Amino acid sequence: MNFSEREQDPIKKMTGIFVVVVIHAIVIYALLTGLGKQIIAVIKELPIETTIIEEVKPPPPPPETPPPPPKLVEPPPPFIPVPEIQVDQPVSPNAIAATTNVQPQPSDATEVATTSTTGPSVVKAQVDFSTCDKPAYPTNSLRNEEAGVVRIQFLIGLDGRVADSKIEKSSGFKTLDVAAKKALGLCKFKPGTVDGKPQQLWTAVEYAWKLPS
Repeated sequence: MNFSEREQDPIKKMTGIFVVVVIHAIVIYALLTGLGKQIIAVIKELPIETTIIEEVKPPPPPPETPPPPPKLVEPPPPFIPVPEIQVDQPVSPNAIAATTNVQPQPSDATEVATTSTTGPSVVKAQVDFSTCDKPAYPTNSLRNEEAGVVRIQFLIGLDGRVADSKIEKSSGFKTLDVAAKKALGLCKFKPGTVDGKPQQLWTAVEYAWKLPS
């Protein structure tokens, strides 16, 4: 068996070589006779189908909605203050004005009201300037050109003398306030009365300090 297989191997080899030679011969023949060109021409004449694929564009974005216009708020009208008109009354130099604060008398809750419905008759205390000297203008105040009106409260006793005093409204300068309070406190007053009876009452006195012209 081995011997016969060895005898067949050269035959197979020869057959393969023959097939290769035939193929090459056909190729060479086709090239020499132009058969290859005809085959290429036939291939070129075959229709070629082409398909154009259009580019898919994304849908356009929706149009933007414009924002609403801002609301215009009218500014409030400017505030115009009403001018205040002050009328200055002429004041005589170093003028003195006196007023009275009436202290209500304590009433007894158990006392029966009288037939009279009118209030008590009050007569204010009156200052007698002949009993005291006019307040002297302080030297420092004159030098500094200080002026103003001071209002002083005096408590007038039953004897007409000043029992107590206090500054109700300052002139703006303490030196002038103290000088007026001290000088006018030496004056003697006519006591005020309530229903004809002397009573201890508070009386207001204004003194105007004015620089001499």
